[in-house]
This record gives sequence, structure tokens and C-alpha cells, in this order.
Amino acid sequence: MKVVDILKHKSESLTKHHFELKELMSPFLKEYWDDFVTKTHSNHLVGWVKEHALPAVNEEVKPTQEETFELCDVAKALYVELSEKLGEEIHVGDWVTIDQDRINAFGDVTEDTQWIHTEPERAAQESPFKTTIAHGFLTLSMLSKMTDSVDPENPMFPTAKMVVNVGLNEVRFPYPVKSGNRIRTHSILKKVTPIKKGLEIERELKVEIEGVRRPGCVVVSVVRLYF
Repeated sequence: MKVVDILKHKSESLTKHHFELKELMSPFLKEYWDDFVTKTHSNHLVGWVKEHALPAVNEEVKPTQEETFELCDVAKALYVELSEKLGEEIHVGDWVTIDQDRINAFGDVTEDTQWIHTEPERAAQESPFKTTIAHGFLTLSMLSKMTDSVDPENPMFPTAKMVVNVGLNEVRFPYPVKSGNRIRTHSILKKVTPIKKGLEIERELKVEIEGVRRPGCVVVSVVRLYF
């Protein structure tokens, strides 16, 4: 017997005694219990199970053999072009200065005003870096600019009508960006996948700190291009 059939069979009992069962559950399960009972009582159990069986945000879902995508000519041309560049560096951004004013502004917006970021005099005395350092998330937030993703005059993928940031697979901050440092981003193409009405692009982004051997940030970025 399938799990759904078992739950259907037991739905009446679950509905009658759900208060007693709820008291025995962990706080995590309690958050979903009322939803479960309501939908069970309304004969929507199968839909509820399907809904909660969806993959997690970071869970890879492989397309079935039946899934095919007919790309437009512009998307096809870019797919062919990028497929020949896998593993290559496809973009180097302009230098950007991370000064104290920018660090302070980011601290104010995020309410992270730790002295290691916002108090130069104390940092000079107590920090091992002898100066303030940028928030790691400040460096991360600069990636859109440093990969030409928000410059309409200089787009990285000019033939795409829209670029959507899907997320990041990995994020590391190997070395701190100090106040006054200049940084820029190197983009290495890792993967190109056809999707409905577009392409999904995976890039390794490395944030170079001027004069420093180690990068300030390394991430695997995932964006989708729509045509």
C-alpha cells in the first residue's frame, strides 16, 4: 500500500485525535500539522502530499527524457558560442574601490556595525589587519555590478532580454577586503544548460584584491537568461 493510501485510510482517525498527536510532536512538525489536518479533512490529501514532496531549494532535479526545449535562434547561437568556452575566463570586471564610506553605509543598512568594520581607530589598535575590513556580504553584494549584470550600457549577455539571478551554489571569503582596497571580479564559465525560453548559466566568480594573492570572495553563481 502506498503512503498516500495509508494516510487516506487513517485520515478520519487523525482528524479525531490530532490534538493529542500534536502535543507529542516536535515544534518543527507542529508548524505543519494544522495544515495537514485541514487538507486531510477536506479530501485534499493527495494534493498536500504532492505539494510537500517538492524538492528543496538547493536540491538538484534532473529533467526527464521527455523534457525538451526549443530555443529561439538567438538563444541557440549564444548556447553554441558559450559551449565552446566552458572552463574559460569570459569576463573581467572594472576595479571598484571599497572605501570606509561604503563600508559604513552597508553597516547602517544591514545593522551590522561591528567595530572591525566601522571603527578605524580601534581597528588600528586591536585588529590583526590594523585597519577596518569590509563585510563579507558587502563584497558579495558587489558581484552584480562587478560582472556587468546591472549596467544597461554594457551587459554581459547583450542578446538576452532579461537576466535573472537564481542564486549561489557556494560562497567563500578566503581573505578580507580592507578599507581602501580595490577589487574586481573574474568570471569563469562552468556550465550552460538549455531551459524553457532561455539558458541557465553557472559561473565561478573570483573577487581579486589588488596586490593580494588570495581572493576576497569565491562563489558559484547561477543566472538564467530569457530571450
